[in-house]
Amino acid sequence: MHRRRVFASSFSRLLLLVLFETHLAFSLNQEGLYLLKFKAGLDDPLKVLSDWNPRDLSPCNWTGVTCSAAGYVSAIEIVGRELQGPFHPLLCRIPNLSYISLARNFINSSLPDAALSPCPALVHLDLSENLLVGPLPSALASLPLLRHLDLTGNNFSGPIPPTFGRFSHLENLSLVANLLTGTIPGFLGQVTSLQQLNLSYNPFTPGPIPAEIGDLAALRTLWLAGCNLVGNIPPSLGRLRSLLNLDISRNELDGPIPESLAGLSSVVQIELYNNSLTGQIPEGLASIVSLRRIDASMNRLEGPIPAGFFDLPLLDSFNLYENRLVGGLPEIISRAGKLSELRLFSNQLNGTLPAEFGKNSPLSVVDLSDNQFTGEIPPSICEQGFLEELMLIGNFFSGSLPEGLGNCLSLQRVRLKNNLLSGELPSRMWGLPHVYLLDVADNGFSGVISSAIAGAINLSNLILSNNQFSGNIPVEIGTITSLYEFSADNNQLTGSFPTTLNNLVELQKIDLHNNSLSGELPGGIQAWRRLSELNLADNKFAGRIPPELGSLPVLNYLDLSNNRFTGQIPPELQNLKLNKFNLSNNLLFGDLPPFFADEAFRASFLGNPGLCGDLPGLCPSSQESSTKNQGYLWLLRSIFILAGLVLVVGVAWFYWRCMKFKKAKNEADKSKWTLTSFHKVGFREHEILHSLDEDNLIGTGGSGKVYKAVLSNGEIVAVKKLWCSPGKKGDNQEGNLQNPAAGDAFEAEISTLGKIRHKNIVKLWCCCTYKDSRLLVYEYMPNGSLGDLLHGPKSGFLDWPTRYKIAMDAAEGLSYLHHDCAPPIVHRDVKSNNILLDAEFGARVADFGVAKAVEPLGKGVKSMSIIAGSCGYIAPEYAYTLRVNEKSDTYSFGVVLLELVTGKPPVDPEYGEKDLVSWVCSILETKGVDHVLDPKLDVCYKNEIFRVLNIALLCTSNLPMNRPSMRRVVKMLVEVGAEHSRPNLDKDGKPAAPLYYEDSSAHSSVL
Repeated sequence: MHRRRVFASSFSRLLLLVLFETHLAFSLNQEGLYLLKFKAGLDDPLKVLSDWNPRDLSPCNWTGVTCSAAGYVSAIEIVGRELQGPFHPLLCRIPNLSYISLARNFINSSLPDAALSPCPALVHLDLSENLLVGPLPSALASLPLLRHLDLTGNNFSGPIPPTFGRFSHLENLSLVANLLTGTIPGFLGQVTSLQQLNLSYNPFTPGPIPAEIGDLAALRTLWLAGCNLVGNIPPSLGRLRSLLNLDISRNELDGPIPESLAGLSSVVQIELYNNSLTGQIPEGLASIVSLRRIDASMNRLEGPIPAGFFDLPLLDSFNLYENRLVGGLPEIISRAGKLSELRLFSNQLNGTLPAEFGKNSPLSVVDLSDNQFTGEIPPSICEQGFLEELMLIGNFFSGSLPEGLGNCLSLQRVRLKNNLLSGELPSRMWGLPHVYLLDVADNGFSGVISSAIAGAINLSNLILSNNQFSGNIPVEIGTITSLYEFSADNNQLTGSFPTTLNNLVELQKIDLHNNSLSGELPGGIQAWRRLSELNLADNKFAGRIPPELGSLPVLNYLDLSNNRFTGQIPPELQNLKLNKFNLSNNLLFGDLPPFFADEAFRASFLGNPGLCGDLPGLCPSSQESSTKNQGYLWLLRSIFILAGLVLVVGVAWFYWRCMKFKKAKNEADKSKWTLTSFHKVGFREHEILHSLDEDNLIGTGGSGKVYKAVLSNGEIVAVKKLWCSPGKKGDNQEGNLQNPAAGDAFEAEISTLGKIRHKNIVKLWCCCTYKDSRLLVYEYMPNGSLGDLLHGPKSGFLDWPTRYKIAMDAAEGLSYLHHDCAPPIVHRDVKSNNILLDAEFGARVADFGVAKAVEPLGKGVKSMSIIAGSCGYIAPEYAYTLRVNEKSDTYSFGVVLLELVTGKPPVDPEYGEKDLVSWVCSILETKGVDHVLDPKLDVCYKNEIFRVLNIALLCTSNLPMNRPSMRRVVKMLVEVGAEHSRPNLDKDGKPAAPLYYEDSSAHSSVL
């Protein structure tokens, strides 16, 4: 009986399943069933596939699905829609599917051979910019009709499989920016159907360009940039008659440019820059009539430029910057009929430019910087009216500027710095409407700054330093609302400081030191909310220092030395976070504000006889006065002292009565506070509330003020008082948290830190609440923040072993948040100011006001409604897409590592429009690694610092998938420490070269 019941139950379930499948078969064809199973394996956060309905008869109307005229599925195209999951093998069972594009999603896992079999009709496969890993599938070569294969921007690893030499119809092969190893194989030369071969930015094993590539007669694009190529350029490349674009830049190729490249009869662009090529530029290249652009910069080429280049009838661009060419430019340059761009900067070129240069050429860019050219700038250089950029930095040009430049309305960038030019600038040149950069520093220019500058409506950088300009600064300069930098130091300017400069809200730098400017500084300068540098030293300014300077939020460089300022130092200046501060040699008097009464600031106040403080050398030594004829002074003093005593006693009594009443009221209020502890504490809330005095203020952040509290048991804690409602920020009242951001910060802080127990996460002792007021009580960090020690007055205090220890501690704290918390926690505001240091310089990660819990690593990306974080630390994908995961913190931590290595802040006027990451990468590419290291660090740690720099570059990769996890970062840092603990010697017992990590991101390959 029991067996019959079991059989009946099983039979019923089987029957229901058969009926269900039969129902689906009648409602949806087989192709639709395959697609539904593909959908079932994906996460679809944007609900892109919500219309994939099993009740439809056919999938032809579904999003991303295209059908043929006969009603068969022929194409699937779902690009950039955040799909997450594997590539399903059932897709290849759709018999007529010829086109698959799932680019820019989060397709993950590996791509096994089984997933691509049979796909009999597949012609186009694009899985670029996903998260695929593992080896390249060998089975791809067996797809009989495949013509387009794009796997760019994944994490494929290992060598290119030998089967890739057996593609029968492949026209486009793109494997850019993966993790491929081995050398570029010669068997790719057997795929004679190839028209595009793109293998750039892979960490291939160093090897040559295979000579077999020259057999690809149909090839139109060859892109092998950043592939670790070494050796000579093979002459066989000259056989590529159909080639339009040759790019073998960013490698270690050496030897000469082969003459055979003259055989590239169809080539439009040749990119050879950033190699080690030597010899002269082949004459034959000038005979390629189709050539529009050649870039052979950053090599070691020499000799003259072939004259034939300037005879090419269709030449639009010629670029050979940063080489070591010698000799002058041929005179035939003046007859270049179609020359548009001439870039030859950073070479050893010399001679003069022909007087007719530009007369018959539609020049748009002329960049001859950092050479040895002499003579005058040709008067016809903008004859055709197309010139946009004139870049002649670091030459020996002399004479005055041609008047024709004043009529060159197309000009946008003018950089003539460091030449021997003289005379006045053409008057109309001051007001060119499209110029946004005018740099004529380090010359002998004279004359006045013309009032015509009002017409330069797009000017953002005006750099006139180290010339002989005279006269007043015109008031019309205040109409240039986009002005970012105004540098006119070391000139002969006179007159007052124009009040119209207060209108320039975009100003970030004003440098007018060493002129003869006078008068008082005007009020209203609080409009300079972006000003970071103000240098007015060595002038004749007088009057009081405007207290509004203390309200400028990002001012970090203030030099008013060697003027005639009087009065007391405004206490508001204590609000500034200054890297450079100098008020010396003025006529200031009075006591120093408490914050500046520190030995670190002594040099900032020397030469002010009236200033007093506890710092040696400030107050003048007391002199004994003769007692003759001074007797009556004692009587007057006695009278004033007696009157003063009466007044003081009266005020003290009144104050005592008021304080007694206020204390009684406060005690009543304080008894209403609620203390919630997260650890065992030995204090009560009234001890915390007594510490909320401005004398105990130790810091101000984005979410509140921080006070130092010394408790009755001798323990010291830090108390964060969250900001009050909007408009009450900084009030002395307790306030209420009408500001939702403050409430969110409080909830995030206590929900995160209240549950965390880790030695490298700042400890939250308790919180105190009363109505809407919030206080957070932390362990006290006596050495402050890493940012203050790196970029504040005590910069240079940290040696490398201490910096390495801080990096290790902070990495372990973040690793704990990402990998040991369930769910993982993303900090979202990792920066040096949020890394606090205890008495032994142990690091703690702090400030969790914007922290978020996310899905476990690899299971998704959470989108935020607003950007959290600090300028210079925000990962690229977070800033543009608001998508955040653990890799966003990894990027920010990489910026902190760069700060430790370079000693520089994340953003600084020195970088121009770049941040620290971009600045480091550009310096590494142009000047080398030694130019980014903090010069205050001991060179004996150079190898270890290099390795940490490379880890930082891995962490700040533009692609999140190329950044290591924080657990991996900790492991790499441990390996750095282990490497430092043992001698780094080669097999001969000599110091070995530094070992570097490798990464496929573009900017990490510079080491």
